[in-house]
Amino acid sequence: MTLATANGAALAPPARATVRDVQHRVEAQAAYWFATPALLLILTLLIVPIVVVSILSFTNYELGAIDWQFVGLGNYAKMLSDPVFWRSVSNTFLYVAIVVPGAVGSGLLVAILVNERKKTRTIYQIIYFLPVTTTLIAMSVVWHFVLNPQIGPVAALVRSLGLQPFDAFGDPALVLFGLAVIGIWQLVGFNMVLFLAGLTAIPRDLYDAAEIDGADHPWDRFARVTWPMLGPTTVFVVVTTTITAFRVFDTVAVITRGGPLGRSEVMLYSMYLEGFQYFNIGYASALTIVFLVVVVVLALMQAFFLDRKVHY
Repeated sequence: MTLATANGAALAPPARATVRDVQHRVEAQAAYWFATPALLLILTLLIVPIVVVSILSFTNYELGAIDWQFVGLGNYAKMLSDPVFWRSVSNTFLYVAIVVPGAVGSGLLVAILVNERKKTRTIYQIIYFLPVTTTLIAMSVVWHFVLNPQIGPVAALVRSLGLQPFDAFGDPALVLFGLAVIGIWQLVGFNMVLFLAGLTAIPRDLYDAAEIDGADHPWDRFARVTWPMLGPTTVFVVVTTTITAFRVFDTVAVITRGGPLGRSEVMLYSMYLEGFQYFNIGYASALTIVFLVVVVVLALMQAFFLDRKVHY
């Protein structure tokens, strides 16, 4: 039933509009209710721990202690004058500087080679992705044996060539490079999968057009088509690889324990020592906040600067 005004114009029934408004409100409320569990989970597992750690970083709290006091910026001031902290920072950045280009470049190379395979592509994908599914702690023990200078197979191969075996985890000059090899080995498979997804999304018409324009060499096709079209994927891979490299801990804790001479003591391992070996929870919390800020800032910088050079 419609309503008419004085000039004869028809109006929509107000009851129908009211029903539509009620339906929108019900749908909006349902959406909020469905999002509430995820929001509570984020608050419980992410936001609340960050807030607690931030508060503890301004205290001198020790694990198991009853009395503790607020020390303000005392932990951060101690950090600036702590040579162990600066050594862990330099070791972490050196490790990241080795792992990120190695893992990203190797992942891209493997993805291009695997993408050209037709019948054996699935087999190679499984082989390269296996390190991602393995437990890094267990594989650290295996790598420690493989690179052992006394009984390891690599040392036996080097001796057969008439050369002197090297100690990848006992030499202060080589320890970070030895750990970086394990980090690259673990990340190549994951980066390969991401790059394969990017390669699959590139239209074949672009390669045909590039070939017509004279780009008949594989390197020309890579430089003109593949690499520019992989821009968004590369940004994501670089950011995730950097964050993963900064979070190195397992291999250090299992193989070197920060040695030799502290040359492999990274930031996460320093937090572990301060918090669970020396029980300095306040100072460990301050280290955690600094670590979190460094990772977030680097990720934002990479995403900002690399995104400006991406070809979509």
